[in-house]
Formats: sequence, C-alpha cells, structure tokens
Amino acid sequence: MTDFIRQDSLNRITNGDLGCFKELTLAMFSGKWKINILYHLDHDGDYHFNELTRLLPRASHKMITQQLNELREDGLITKHTDKHHSITYTTYSLTPLGKSLIPILDMMYDWGKKRISDLKLDTASFPLSNKNL
Repeated sequence: MTDFIRQDSLNRITNGDLGCFKELTLAMFSGKWKINILYHLDHDGDYHFNELTRLLPRASHKMITQQLNELREDGLITKHTDKHHSITYTTYSLTPLGKSLIPILDMMYDWGKKRISDLKLDTASFPLSNKNL
C-alpha cells in the first residue's frame, strides 16, 4: 500500500489541486524510512538491498522494498542490476533530483541534533543511534 501522504499529494497534483509547494516536497520524504535511505545514499554512497536491511534493522524487507520503489517512481533514486555468473547484484543510488533534496535533509538533521542537545537528551538511548542518522 502506498504511503497516504505521498499518494494524496500526487493525486492533488494530477487534479490541479495542490495547495502549496511544501506539500509536494514533504510528500517526497513521506514514509518511515525514506529520509534515512536518502541520507545514507548521499553520505555513504550506493547501497545493495541487503546492506540497507542491515542499516535499518527495524524495517521489514517489504517496507524497505516499498520505500525504494516509491523513491524510484518519484525519480529520487535509481536501481542498477548487474549479473555476474548466476548471481544478480542490485545497487541503489541517488539521482540528481534526489541529490537536490540533500541540503533540506542536512538542515533537518542539524536542526534535530541541535534540538536534542538543547533538550539535553541522551542520544545513546535512542533506538537508531547517531550512526544510523
């Protein structure tokens, strides 16, 4: 099932009923793991599917697949498939359009990091520690 916010925004664009440009931008991130996937593809480079599952251990394979498919449909990432002998390798990478969202993600990261610091919260207790975003 497609993420509701993303699908609603896409429907509104199609019908000429988009209320604001921020809606479209937020729709590109909507989905529990998209921000993490985009952030890591930019900061770490290309990833294989299995590497993403290790990076996001709380996300199911089905959820990661869904998020990757939506990111591809929106033109933010590409999927490269290489076959070596009988083994197929699939790699995901950012497109130029996906890269254009990174400054926004970096600002969101910096804002969140500062806010956590201001609140004097211990990030070591977070389920996804700093190493995962």
